[in-house]
Amino acid sequence: MTQLPLAFKGAPGSPYTRKMLALMRYRHIPYRYLVGDAADKAGMPKPAVELLPTFYFPDGSGELVAVTDSTPILRRLEQEVAGRSALPPDPVLAFVDALLEDFADEWITKAMFHYRWHFAPGIDKAGGVLPVHFLGVNAGESTLKAAKVHFSKRQVGRLPVVGSNPATAELIEAAYLRLLDLLDAHLREQPFLMGQRPGASDFALYGQLSQLAHFDPTSMELTLQRSPRVFAWVDLVEDLSGLEPRDNDWACADPMAPTLLALLQELSQAYVPVMLANARAHAAGDKELSADLPAGRWQQAVVPYQTKCLRWLRAQYAALGVSDQRRAAALLQAAEIVDLVDAAL
Repeated sequence: MTQLPLAFKGAPGSPYTRKMLALMRYRHIPYRYLVGDAADKAGMPKPAVELLPTFYFPDGSGELVAVTDSTPILRRLEQEVAGRSALPPDPVLAFVDALLEDFADEWITKAMFHYRWHFAPGIDKAGGVLPVHFLGVNAGESTLKAAKVHFSKRQVGRLPVVGSNPATAELIEAAYLRLLDLLDAHLREQPFLMGQRPGASDFALYGQLSQLAHFDPTSMELTLQRSPRVFAWVDLVEDLSGLEPRDNDWACADPMAPTLLALLQELSQAYVPVMLANARAHAAGDKELSADLPAGRWQQAVVPYQTKCLRWLRAQYAALGVSDQRRAAALLQAAEIVDLVDAAL
C-alpha cells in the first residue's frame, strides 16, 4: 500500500510532474516533492528508465521501488487512497475521461515540445531555466551556461522524434489554436472537462497547459491573445485543494454537452489517425509512420509507448458492459472517432 506522505521526484518544467502535483493537491494526498538531486541524497532507488515524475512505492516486501508513468500511477492512487476521486463513476464517462487524458498526454504534448524547442525565444528561456531545476539555483554560472548549450542542443535534436518537423509544424500550430478555441467555448459552460469537478483528463490537460500557456513564450502569448479564460483556468487548476466536489458534479455522458462533444470531435483531426498509423507501423516493424490528416500529411518516428496507450483504451472500451458499450459507441460515432476502438491494426 501507498506510504504517506508519498515521495516522488519531479521538476517544474515537466508537464507530467505538474499533472500529478495538481492531482495530489486536489485529492488531499500528502506528498514529499523531491527536486534536483534530493532523491539521490535520500538514497531513493532508480527507475529502469529515467522519466519524470518518478514515484516511490513499497513492493511486496516493503522495499521502495521507483515507478514512472502518470496514467497507471493516477489509477493506483485511486485504489490505495480513498476520497475525492478523479475518475468518474459512470463507466462511459470514465472512458471519455481516459480518452481525453491520453489525448493530452500523448498529443497535446507535441505542441508543448514544439513551442518550447522550435522557436528561438522558447529555446533561450527553456535552455536557461530548466537546467537550474536539476542543478540547483546556486550552481556556478559556467556550469549553467554549459548545461544550457548541451541541454538545448539535445532537446532541439529530439523535435523529429515527437513529431515536430517542417512538414508538421503548421499542423501542430493550427491544432493548438483550435484547442484554445474549443476549451474557451467549453469553459464558458463548465469549469472542467468532466463537469463541475475535475477528472484525470483535466489534470492531464492542465499539465500540458502549465507549460504551453504559462511558460513557453510563443505559446503563452498566443494563449493570452486567444483566450485569457484558458490562461486563468491553468492558474485555478494548479491548486484545487479547496474545491468541495459532490457526487452529482460529474458531467453527463448522454446527452453529452455540445462543447465536450466538440472537444471529442477534435480528436478526429489528428490524434486518432496518428495513433492508428503509429500502431500499424509498429506492428509492421517500421521506424517511421505517416498519416493523411484533414489538414495535411503527418510524418514522424514511430513511438512504441503509444501502442500501449492504444491497447489500454481499447481494453477499457472492451470491458464495458453491453449497454455501456452501446452508449460509448454512439458518442464515438458522433465524434467520428469510432475507428480508435474498432479499426483493424
